[in-house]
Amino acid sequence: MKYSLELRGLNKYNLEMVKSSFFTLFLFIFFAIFPSSLVRLEHNTKMASKAMERGFKLILGSQSMARKRILAEMGYDFTIVTADIDEKAIRREKPEDLVVAIAEAKADEIISKLGGRSQFAQDPQPTILITADTVVVYKGVIREKPTSKEEAREFIKGYSGSHGGVVGSVIVSNLKTGVRKGGWDKAEVYFHEIPEKVIDDLVKLLNTLVLPTLNLTILIDDAITFKVAGGLTLEHPLISPFIDTVVGGVDTVMGLPKELTEKFISDVL
Repeated sequence: MKYSLELRGLNKYNLEMVKSSFFTLFLFIFFAIFPSSLVRLEHNTKMASKAMERGFKLILGSQSMARKRILAEMGYDFTIVTADIDEKAIRREKPEDLVVAIAEAKADEIISKLGGRSQFAQDPQPTILITADTVVVYKGVIREKPTSKEEAREFIKGYSGSHGGVVGSVIVSNLKTGVRKGGWDKAEVYFHEIPEKVIDDLVKLLNTLVLPTLNLTILIDDAITFKVAGGLTLEHPLISPFIDTVVGGVDTVMGLPKELTEKFISDVL
């Protein structure tokens, strides 16, 4: 299922670095990292949740801080249940098929973890589960994690003066009725030329922060952590001056296309 994209201007925020993990370096360069004041997910007790108003419970199948923030921005209160799957075991030739397949596998595993659909069939209110996945495509190739400093440098240099695509899926499942809707969206990120010194600094930062598992760890305020499926830093102070244009939704790059999510929630109710 393909949806048309609209050109949106790149919104600028004053961002601080937070703890993050990544499976592609491209997401490290672009992913939106927001100030602690913007990523606080304490729910405002003065504001009724859209899920409560519309009469359903909502589960987000992700620990991604960005997805949590997006869903909270959309006005939803939700609980978190994560999937324990081997994403590397799921392979598809097309990135669009891959992100949908992984998001569906996440949904299936979470439903099984919760005891199956039968646990929700008799509930007076439906429970809605949202799962998602994101990959980065560069010159037709789905990029995995960099395995070395050399590969990290190659990735960053490749984006300099060039562009790359982000493909993100969202799957929405009604656990009471079994109805499921899903699809994918795309965005394209264009970069100015990135100076060698900036590339050097990024690689040094990556080298000092990458753990043995190749998870990127960045600390802020000694407390707040940011764990994301990808780490493409939209407003990293080293790279933000070199982002030229984003075609498509920034929320798609961040990991949860708002428009698709709202549409599929309405479709499954």
